[in-house]
Amino acid sequence: MEISSSALRLPFLFLLVPLLLFFLLSPWNPLHNLSGGGDSAGRRTQFPPKSLTSISPPPAEPLSPPPRNHNSATARNPLDPLTVGEIHRVRSILSSYQPFLHHFPSIQSMSLDEPDKSRVLGWKSGDPIPSRKAFVIALLDNQSHLLTIDLDSGRVETHEISSGSGYPMLTMEDVVAAVQTAVSYPELEASAAARGLSVANLSCISPSPGWFGPDEEGKRILKVLCFSKQGTPNFYMRPLEGLVMTVDVDRREVVQFSDTGKGIPIPGRANTDYRFRPGNKPPEMERINPISMEQPRGPSFTVTDGHLVKWANWEFHLKPDQRAGLVVSRVVVRDSETGAARSVMYKGFPSELFVPYMDADEGWYFKSYMDAGEFGLGATAMPLVPLNDCPRNAYYMDGIFVSADGQPFVQSNMICLFERYAGDAAWRHSELTVSSGGQELREARAKVTLVARMAASVGNYDYTFDWEFQTDGLIKITVSLSGMLMVKGTVHDNMNQVQNQDEMGPLVSENAIGVVHDHFITFHLDMDVDGPNNTFVKVNLVKEENVEGKTPRKSYLKPKRHVAKTEDDARIKLSLYDPSEFHVVNPSRMSRLGNPSGYKVVPGGNAASLLDHSDPPQLRSAFTNNQIWVTPYNRSELWAGGLLVYQSHGDDTLDVWSQRNRAIEDRDVVLWYTLGFHHVPCQEDFPVMPTVAASFQLKPVNFFERNPILTARPVFEEDLPVCRPSESASII
Repeated sequence: MEISSSALRLPFLFLLVPLLLFFLLSPWNPLHNLSGGGDSAGRRTQFPPKSLTSISPPPAEPLSPPPRNHNSATARNPLDPLTVGEIHRVRSILSSYQPFLHHFPSIQSMSLDEPDKSRVLGWKSGDPIPSRKAFVIALLDNQSHLLTIDLDSGRVETHEISSGSGYPMLTMEDVVAAVQTAVSYPELEASAAARGLSVANLSCISPSPGWFGPDEEGKRILKVLCFSKQGTPNFYMRPLEGLVMTVDVDRREVVQFSDTGKGIPIPGRANTDYRFRPGNKPPEMERINPISMEQPRGPSFTVTDGHLVKWANWEFHLKPDQRAGLVVSRVVVRDSETGAARSVMYKGFPSELFVPYMDADEGWYFKSYMDAGEFGLGATAMPLVPLNDCPRNAYYMDGIFVSADGQPFVQSNMICLFERYAGDAAWRHSELTVSSGGQELREARAKVTLVARMAASVGNYDYTFDWEFQTDGLIKITVSLSGMLMVKGTVHDNMNQVQNQDEMGPLVSENAIGVVHDHFITFHLDMDVDGPNNTFVKVNLVKEENVEGKTPRKSYLKPKRHVAKTEDDARIKLSLYDPSEFHVVNPSRMSRLGNPSGYKVVPGGNAASLLDHSDPPQLRSAFTNNQIWVTPYNRSELWAGGLLVYQSHGDDTLDVWSQRNRAIEDRDVVLWYTLGFHHVPCQEDFPVMPTVAASFQLKPVNFFERNPILTARPVFEEDLPVCRPSESASII
């Protein structure tokens, strides 16, 4: 099935207005062709090659992996995303659906309506695929329509009009309409002229407005801010401070215009360009020679039917998602003792990303983004950069998404899959045994891991999500932040001019304040440790006083287990002075020593929201009130901020669901974990910030009978090619 020209869309780069305008004016778009050479979804991509006859220099890396032909793809797994053909079929069904006959709605999102979990768990490769259904959120006459479409029967199975607060994700068309409306507003030209600019010199963006009361009811609005693009591609560093336009997206009119910053200079363009050019002055450091991890026999993983990944002792389903970005499902690990495939997790994905800025000014108070539910992490994912985002032997996966007119488009190369080795040890021990005459023992095993990576470019910020699988059964989830700050213009160009520095915030460049803000990423982790029925156990480390006279010790720690019976029992606020472990165990699966099989969530560096719980942004993001929650499985409870997040009031969040205080012991449960960053900007964050990262782990605890990689084979010299540098390194 061929794709119509209306389906060829740029990615949802909602903040890059020059590109959006280019899209409107140009019929050419190389990124989202749905035809071309390469693998179809039914083809098996095999790594490594069956044999290795010689080792030769790798070919020059292409600018990007070749495009794939998605037109003939078919679903091979109950969890596979909607195909191009299925998206066309959904559009055809809706076009002839009675309520939409005279006015086709705007399709805000379309995704697979997954089969019941029990059916997916019972499905095996080779079985017939369960009935394929699509879940559509459409907007018509300012109402959100929630529809389930059965693709086999060709009919709308369910149709509900949402009665709660909030609107669906914004589309690219919404953003383009808002920006076009704003740049056509007469008063903008006067504000630009007062700063010595014309409208043609501006780049304007459309941040979400949050929700702040009844004045915003009954209409979808966007705030539009403008920046000078003169002399730099990094317009984020050159704000027209105090200029805010509020646009009614559907009526396409500016409903409020505010410009309180005409006396504030636009920060300069010097040193804002971050692009590499061969003639650029090199950094003031010794050059680092190129480094790569060579795999003479190719990678060790396989990708079957486009989405099923197998590597070492792991198997899982991997797919792109327009809202969540990257979803891993049906995660199983093979037991090193028995060879049996054992379930670890049914589904995991980033459920919401909350970014509140800490400035109460008119042009800043509303900046409290909910990036997944408002814009979509997958929708804002651009193609990954080979050799820099992902190494040479990476495998790339495209996303097939839907534009507002119901047509499919491709988000190319948005996920990469690769093995990583950085010289770390999976385990080691060295010892000099004095009693045996000084015999030396040295044992080590190299740590090689598998990484599934995706990066969302949500306007000025870039978020990289890594799911890293280790051979010892551990899963490490990392979120990395880079990109541009959102800066605030100021009359000051030096901190010495500021009387109350704590009130203003840090200068990151002349006339540019780096506004303090937070990032919170909440993950939905449907743990199925050796099966669906699990229990959450908090293992408190409690200080015990030593009985006087027994030994010189005064105190020690003792672990005390507490089984969470209801949702209230499982609400966790992390504290260094209340140390605990957090286990998800299967009480029906005991080890040979009588310990329940389990996985524990291991927090890394983290941060907690300090906003007042009654503050409107925190009402909407109440899922950040705790770092850990546990809820009973409910297929409708996927999004921590609610199904309809945009301009929502906080009436459909994880916090609201959890207030029912349902039973969670020995049940099918979902663990929610919130990763957080407090960001106080500094000069090193200018003009583009170096990556900062935080992570947490899902680690087996009494899941295996012993160290599962005890018998792993070491790496020997003859296993690897001999690589000789063209020029010897200097050794001093």
